[in-house]
Amino acid sequence: MISTELAMALRDAGLIWHPHSGDRFQLEEPEFEADVFTVSEMTIEPREYPTGRILAFNGTTEWALDSVALEDALWLPHEHQLRELLRGAFRTLTRLPDTHEVVIELAGKRMTFEHPEPADAYALALLEMLRRIA
Repeated sequence: MISTELAMALRDAGLIWHPHSGDRFQLEEPEFEADVFTVSEMTIEPREYPTGRILAFNGTTEWALDSVALEDALWLPHEHQLRELLRGAFRTLTRLPDTHEVVIELAGKRMTFEHPEPADAYALALLEMLRRIA
């Protein structure tokens, strides 16, 4: 799973989340610091209102929560979502003895990003891409 620090950096760099079933997220509140939630049509679902988008907690799964504003949730993208967001810039993912290496190409320049976790290697590459776009 992507690290919280990289998820925050991606959000701060402009990554926008459109919640779908199966997406994971954390709440930025101390009492939920270690909890990871999953969007599910049965228990946690995104709802659109004129005042904004929320994540509604249905049933008894999370009895202490009714809903949270989308901006209070931190998206933890899956590895395949990060790869899809890299789009045509993505070149390769290589597993090395102690790390994973993601190679992207932007404006004709190849760049390499390494991390022990493949999702974090993808996140580092996407973070660089977002910084260059901004």
